[in-house]
Amino acid sequence: MSDARPISDTLADFAFNLTFEKIPAPVIRDAKHLFLDAIGVAFASSREPFARTIVDSLSDFGDGDSAVIGFDERLPLRDAVIANGALIHGIDFDDTHLAAVVHPSASAVPTALNVAASLGLNGREVLTAYILAIECSARLGAVAQGEMNQLGFHPTGVIAAFSCAIAAGRLYRLTSQQIAMAQGIALSMAAGTREYSEEGAWTKRLHPGWGAAAGITAAVLARRGFVGPRKTYEGRFGLFETHLGSQTRRYDLAHATHALGERWAIQEVAVKPLPACHQLIAAIDAAVSIAQSEGFDWRTIERVEVCVSPHAVAIVCEPEAAKRAPQSGYATQFSLYFAVACGLVRGRFGLPETEQFHDADILSLTQRVTYTIDARDGTPHFGGRVIVTHSDGRSMTRDEPVPRGSSGNKISLESIAEKFMANTSLVMSYEDSERTMHEILELDHAPDAARLLNHLQKKA
Repeated sequence: MSDARPISDTLADFAFNLTFEKIPAPVIRDAKHLFLDAIGVAFASSREPFARTIVDSLSDFGDGDSAVIGFDERLPLRDAVIANGALIHGIDFDDTHLAAVVHPSASAVPTALNVAASLGLNGREVLTAYILAIECSARLGAVAQGEMNQLGFHPTGVIAAFSCAIAAGRLYRLTSQQIAMAQGIALSMAAGTREYSEEGAWTKRLHPGWGAAAGITAAVLARRGFVGPRKTYEGRFGLFETHLGSQTRRYDLAHATHALGERWAIQEVAVKPLPACHQLIAAIDAAVSIAQSEGFDWRTIERVEVCVSPHAVAIVCEPEAAKRAPQSGYATQFSLYFAVACGLVRGRFGLPETEQFHDADILSLTQRVTYTIDARDGTPHFGGRVIVTHSDGRSMTRDEPVPRGSSGNKISLESIAEKFMANTSLVMSYEDSERTMHEILELDHAPDAARLLNHLQKKA
């Protein structure tokens, strides 16, 4: 590669020089809203079997002093971060940076909050590190434009190690040179393949927290002088050459550092209004819109055609047999056939509907759902068009070119708050939910991050 300044150096300088005062007020506001959303999802996840399994398993390594959201247990810092990352990402209801195809908050929140709490830092330090992690993960992910997914890697798991190394480095007060070195060390820790999608495995849930723990580890090693490579991203065996291979030349590495501190990628992060893969949000909304039409009867449907992005196929359409008959609630969230059929039959798709994977009516309609490729000028997109044809020849079409919750179709704070209250109501009282929401929305005035983190433990 060229002798240009390494990307890791530029990102490190940005991290070292960033202060809360340099971040525009609208960015702070959006960050608090995303933070609120992530914590709400973590509470909803805490009642799931996978969550108990993860916390019990990590507890086998011993107790610690770092809190796990929605649980009584306190674990060593890195184990608590793994658990909290899994809780935020575990029911696939967490936010997404669409251009990067990365779920940034699932690793950024536990890194910023748990590390800051361990160091006795305040809420502004939490938000600064959180925003920093989002900015870096969005830019690094955007270089690949979703191609990692197509090649079998889970971008969230891969990218998290780097963005969290940078954010942790900021919290640990590393020098710019040490933050650059932390990224090089993280290169040997970044991981996450998509084999889970072939079998409905649980491993995807671990990726953000594992990446966050790797990033924290890399930062601490760098602080002590451990030496890593410098051309972390653009080197001969760097991130992009190894994870994109011959495709690397198609992409512009400048995306990784472009307009740092001027254009804030956190404002492009999409909040999920529905508990499904982001490739499905627009199609589900289109299906629900059709279901709410006057005189609609799903029983007379002859066929359903869904137009999707080429990038969606490997994620929500294939393998076809498994996607048509999901065997768990989690699997329904990645099934085009089930999600669209459910939207048409039930007129909604929420957490309760994900558990209806044995429903005979929905499964009957999944057999009549097909998909076609909507290239939209050949660029990755998250739009969805649903065309329903009835047995009498009538046709109904709904097109949602921009998914709800994304930067081009944002949902309000009121909607995010409603989602938070619905998620937290599964495990706590209305009063506790309101108190928790208020604390998060006032995070920039919190004198002690540990107080908030401790408050997020299981309620009596």
